[in-house]
Amino acid sequence: MRWGVVTFPGSLDDQDAAYALGSVLGDPVIRLWHKDRTLDGVDCVILPGGFSYGDYLRPGAIARLSPVMDSVISFAQAGGLVIGICNGFQILCESGLLPGALIRNRSLSFLCTTVRIRVDETDTPFTNVCARGEVLSLPIKHGEGCFVADARTLQEIEENRQVILRYVDAAGRATDEGNPNGSLNNIAGIVNATRNVLGLMPHPEHACERLLGNEDGARLFRSVKAAVIEGGGSRPASVPPGL
Repeated sequence: MRWGVVTFPGSLDDQDAAYALGSVLGDPVIRLWHKDRTLDGVDCVILPGGFSYGDYLRPGAIARLSPVMDSVISFAQAGGLVIGICNGFQILCESGLLPGALIRNRSLSFLCTTVRIRVDETDTPFTNVCARGEVLSLPIKHGEGCFVADARTLQEIEENRQVILRYVDAAGRATDEGNPNGSLNNIAGIVNATRNVLGLMPHPEHACERLLGNEDGARLFRSVKAAVIEGGGSRPASVPPGL
């Protein structure tokens, strides 16, 4: 299992993601630079959190135009696994790999706290070791994490079961009380229609180690590892050799 972690100018959580995947999970991690045009044969690409290119224009808008994203988009369209965390989620929406958009939190303030996330779908490469309805505790830290979409798009992603993670309260219910940023339908994480691209605002890479008091985030990464191993330890045949 080879992970690729992209670094953009302004990325903050690339080091944390590389540590969680390399030191905690014990897998090879390939560091990818925003100017790279190949992905060095990785099995899954991580677009980390931070403030890529200073979040000028809007979060993720400039990062979407970086050279590495041409390869990431081709990789995803060919069936490769991609995870966008926080700013990475914003980049995926800007690139068209995921529907919707992330806007200012309803409080208009930056949030840094721990939230509860319910796993609503388990038939994805990102949640296959989880139980349906399982509640994970994950940290968030964002100013623009409110997921929005037009009514038709929202209906489509709900009907297609693309919403795989939701913010919930202490009882595991998707209530307004459990929704930290005002996201429509309490959406915390979605996948694309083919279920190989995930975007989520919470940070699983910050919750992977017992030393930090929380290993819930590792369940998402271990799901990816299980999916790759089950698939024979290789990338989809449709992924071009150069990626």
